[in-house]
Amino acid sequence: MSTNFYVKGDWDEWERESEKHVGKRYAAGLYCWDCHASTPEKPVYFGGYKQTGHEDTCPKCGQTAVKEAIGVSSAGRELGFNKSKPMRKTGVASASGFIWAMQPEALEGVELIEDEYGTEYTRGEFMQMLEECPIQDFTGRL
Repeated sequence: MSTNFYVKGDWDEWERESEKHVGKRYAAGLYCWDCHASTPEKPVYFGGYKQTGHEDTCPKCGQTAVKEAIGVSSAGRELGFNKSKPMRKTGVASASGFIWAMQPEALEGVELIEDEYGTEYTRGEFMQMLEECPIQDFTGRL
């Protein structure tokens, strides 16, 4: 489950896929928004970590995950069910990640960004959407 984002413009398909690809958002699983905890086995996020029997518990602060309906979860956003305004959460809840295909500074001066489904975002709206993506990879490895 993921969504690709591109600089909006009249690009041919090759330019769009390579030079104008901003990056990819994906559902990352459970994340402790309060302490940004990680485990050695699952760095940064810990959804599905079953070795301890505490797969829904933050290994740092001990909070347990809130139950989220598909309409408010990060997975729901990727599937098109979560239409709420993206925002930073609290406690242990679902999170999205973002893999940058270009450096964020390259967006300076860009007016519009569109996702692979044709939804347009201003640069400000796009940056606000990233608040729901505490896990970000700047290596460009998609």
